[in-house]
Amino acid sequence: MAPGFDFDQLRTFVAVAEAGSLSAAAPRVFLSQSSVSEQMRKLEERVGVTLFTRGKQGVSTTPAGERLLGHARQLIAQSEHAWHDVRGFSLAGELRLAITDYFRPGDVARMLRHLGVAYPSLRIHVTILKSGVIESGYETGDFDIGLSMRVLGKSLGRDAVAGTRTLGRESLDWVAAPDFVLEANASLPLLVLPDTCALHRFTTQWLDEQHVPYTIAHVASGVAGLQLALNAGLGVACLNASAAGPSLARIESLMPGRRLPPLPQAEFHLLPARRGEPAWVTQARDALAEQLSAPAGVTAR
Repeated sequence: MAPGFDFDQLRTFVAVAEAGSLSAAAPRVFLSQSSVSEQMRKLEERVGVTLFTRGKQGVSTTPAGERLLGHARQLIAQSEHAWHDVRGFSLAGELRLAITDYFRPGDVARMLRHLGVAYPSLRIHVTILKSGVIESGYETGDFDIGLSMRVLGKSLGRDAVAGTRTLGRESLDWVAAPDFVLEANASLPLLVLPDTCALHRFTTQWLDEQHVPYTIAHVASGVAGLQLALNAGLGVACLNASAAGPSLARIESLMPGRRLPPLPQAEFHLLPARRGEPAWVTQARDALAEQLSAPAGVTAR
């Protein structure tokens, strides 16, 4: 057999390595678990080494698997770059990108790294900001591309931006540390970002409307700090699903007779093209939309 790789197997391999199990990887690559297992069996046969250590908790890469993981990510990205280059699609320039802190924090770095490999002449400068700041700064030309979040059904002082491109919707959930316990008759210890954050304003407004007593127990500067405070057991927060992370638990009730009000969904979108923007910025927005709307853990082809 001539040396080389099957790219479908490599994409599945990357999904398994990042998901930590065959079953978790299957929906990310739109395959059944048995098909994922068969692809990994054939890949290991092809390279002649064991790529995963298998256990009750899932799989982890062996030293050989870890080496292949780095190559696989580069090969997939270079393949995409070659495909676009042959078709005359090339991106080059300095791109100013503003992203809300709530958008899939566990995935953003990987997706941007992939774009950097696929388009080596594209230099992306990323700023993490609150959605209201992104939208107002975008209007004045501070950023080339903006990605913001809205709580559906709640304007919170901002009208929906016409012509936005929706990347996806996520549930909003009440989350806390798995062992969090609220003392009887205590008000809800609420963990939030500063009050300039739209989700902060939504959460307090929502609790007021539902007549749920609460106390602002901690104000974090960003989502990472909010996650740390939640894991430390300092209280409860409202977070979108991808920002909550696997270590936090969804909660619906604090104790018998004290249920939290159900929450709406949040929507993420790219702000529309501005009149007269360069063609390469429009192309970059299209490439970002394809990459950022891919399911969690999947690298868009």
